[in-house]
Amino acid sequence: MESLDTTILNTAVPAIAAALKVAPLSMKAVLSSYTLSLAVFIPISGWMADRFGTRRVFASAIGFFTLGSFLCGISGSIHVLVACRVLQGCGGAMMVPVGRLTLVRTFAKSELIRAMSFVAIPALIGPMLGPIAGGLIVGYFHWRVIFFVNLPIGLIGLCLVYLHLPDYRERSDPLDVEGLILFGSGVALLSYVLEVFGEHTLSTGEILGLLAISIALLAGYGLHASKAPFPLLRLSLFRIRTFRAAVSGSFFTRLGIGGIPFIMPLLYQVGLGFTPVQSGLLMTPQAIAAMSLKMAMPRILARVGYRGVLISNTMILGLQIALFATIGVGTPVWLMVAQTFCFGFFSSLQYTSMNTLVYADVSEVETSSASSIAATMQQMAISFGVATASLATAFFIPGSLPFERAANDSGHPPGVLRPGRTNRFVHYRFSRIEKRRWRSREPA
Repeated sequence: MESLDTTILNTAVPAIAAALKVAPLSMKAVLSSYTLSLAVFIPISGWMADRFGTRRVFASAIGFFTLGSFLCGISGSIHVLVACRVLQGCGGAMMVPVGRLTLVRTFAKSELIRAMSFVAIPALIGPMLGPIAGGLIVGYFHWRVIFFVNLPIGLIGLCLVYLHLPDYRERSDPLDVEGLILFGSGVALLSYVLEVFGEHTLSTGEILGLLAISIALLAGYGLHASKAPFPLLRLSLFRIRTFRAAVSGSFFTRLGIGGIPFIMPLLYQVGLGFTPVQSGLLMTPQAIAAMSLKMAMPRILARVGYRGVLISNTMILGLQIALFATIGVGTPVWLMVAQTFCFGFFSSLQYTSMNTLVYADVSEVETSSASSIAATMQQMAISFGVATASLATAFFIPGSLPFERAANDSGHPPGVLRPGRTNRFVHYRFSRIEKRRWRSREPA
């Protein structure tokens, strides 16, 4: 349900932006607010599971996520939509780490790679169906339907949780409220700075001031965690070499990968003029490749090892992201599909390797805290990745975005360059729908 919601929304970004009368890149707030909410609330997921039990917490998470989806579907402005996405994030913050924690406590470490790979296959149905479903919903229904899809899935999920999910519970330490305030406010403020940077809504001095405050808050949490008897996130786990390598490597890798699902549908629809359905079909090979890898994952890691896989795979992913820059108007569709398929294969290999390496040397008592830290860092990286990818894209787009200015004095619709102006980095074209709207406008 969570992955389906995200992938549907990525495909529908241009249509929602048009309906809410905002620039497509401004929709990054809708995506980053959700992932940021995950990063803020995930740290207490382990404590919640230990205190109230995995079954009750997981069921509550599905309930909050489903309610947030309904409220997103009836939102009338981007500000209300962002607020409802935060509520969705409160539920989503408990789903992945608590579900992963349940797996860790159910299976032995020798079986964990196979178990996580198997469980990830149904979760990949969302990324496989999401882009196509998003394109069909936007093309033939209303964009609000993309949020209402979660309602029946959420109700079925609640029934399955109460019927089948084991209820694990451990002795819980007192909740670190001071640490939650320091860490949550620091992460939220840092993400906000990344979001507004480059939009000229704040002066340079104000941005630097907010950046300094966010860094001070995070540094304050680090100092607090070193002295607190029961810290929110046990930073002492970073002394474990495998845990440190997995979490830090995952963070920096996801900074580059995290923005791709947001940028690619914009490239296909706004940049190249594809329909939402065509854009969804072009994104589907990524999920198919990820799903095809999962069963072979244990054999690959057993043959090559974590070190060989992660070092080589990281370089391959960097090369693949760079190759996306070669996509233009004349690029054959089969080549786009091949690039997306390869990216999905290697990114899935990267994610599964890092997610399982986290628990390699962590004791059973520390699994709850390890799961919370790993999930928190992942969501922070994705949120920052969307913000930085959007910022980088804004630097290369020639002129203003649609809905931000009228036709220029050369008689071309918004978003299309005047004759003689070129940009060798980005070929920015207006979508077919907006061209039709512009041509049919009443004369001034």
